[in-house]
Amino acid sequence: MLAYSTYSEAGGVGKTTTAANLAVAHARAGLKPLVVPLDPQDGDLSRLFGVDDQRTEPVDNIVRHMIRRPKGDFANLIRSVEGVDIIPEHNMLSDMAEYLQREKDQAEAMGEAFGMHAQLLRVLREAGVPDNYDVLICDPPATEGPHLYNAIHATRSLVIPVEPSAKGRAAVEGLESLVAGLEDQLDVEVGVMAAVPIGFKNTRDQQSILEEIEYTIPEIIGERASLMEGCWMKQCSAFTYVREHRDRSRDYEIETLAQFDRIARYLEETAGIEAPNPPEPGDVDHEVLTP
Repeated sequence: MLAYSTYSEAGGVGKTTTAANLAVAHARAGLKPLVVPLDPQDGDLSRLFGVDDQRTEPVDNIVRHMIRRPKGDFANLIRSVEGVDIIPEHNMLSDMAEYLQREKDQAEAMGEAFGMHAQLLRVLREAGVPDNYDVLICDPPATEGPHLYNAIHATRSLVIPVEPSAKGRAAVEGLESLVAGLEDQLDVEVGVMAAVPIGFKNTRDQQSILEEIEYTIPEIIGERASLMEGCWMKQCSAFTYVREHRDRSRDYEIETLAQFDRIARYLEETAGIEAPNPPEPGDVDHEVLTP
């Protein structure tokens, strides 16, 4: 199974839209992706795909499963949109650190072990996710904490959206020490599968910044603020937005869709996965075959 977390220390770089569009790109190729977003903020992947309608309700959610207090089966958490299975975010994520610490304290009082940062991995394994899905994508918040640590413990790999600016350069420079610290703290090996520059305008300064990035850059995505804002407005992926909500085709937007397709193929190939029905990159009318 291909597993990765989209992560960047810098906020506002398109981390969530990258996760969403790559998930759809995997599904377009005939693979079965599961997305586990873990951001406690409202502007999250669940909102992007329009599956956050029960966020404030006292319903079962991923946090309850992580603290061993589920109200039902894991399968009942799943919502499906655009060929992608999603575990919707819930407001309990805001207090996840406290819930996990409380469960850890209770377990230790009973002489039991409880790894606070391994609970998402436990839940996914017990639910048979590695056997039932081809791709796992976690979308944690940018800040360090149990949301990020659980995501990385579950996936062991990162895809990093990068802002080609001085701010983005600082985030990438700090990534190596962050990854080393995570490996020590979680006792797992963490790899960086790819860096994806977003908002590139081909200035000399931006070119210089990209040359300093040591990670593989499969594609460089240009400034697409209008396209991405349209996705949030219509609560859909860029593929659906271009196909159903644009009155005319724009070549640069089709190329952006093609880039998401090509990044998905690169990640799949890196993990040794062969997609059964890959589209021509950027083909918005490609027929999606359900796995």
